[in-house]
Amino acid sequence: MRAYVLLTTRPGTSEEVVNAIKAARNIKGVVQADSVYGRFDAVVVIEAEDIETVGRTLYKVIEKMPNIVHTETLLTVF
Repeated sequence: MRAYVLLTTRPGTSEEVVNAIKAARNIKGVVQADSVYGRFDAVVVIEAEDIETVGRTLYKVIEKMPNIVHTETLLTVF
């Protein structure tokens, strides 16, 4: 399963958030994190065996980061 997590961050902190996600070795399943231009500030790609693992990664790690204001998750359909 692959999830694309679209992040909205506090102004001026998207690079800091992306670098923190890339540097954190405890975030299981994160295969890519990039700052982007547009409606969202960053995109994180998570690959996991099931939706429960994606949820744990999101709720227990990514959403607890202080400069993340909002997330929107897009799950792939095979």
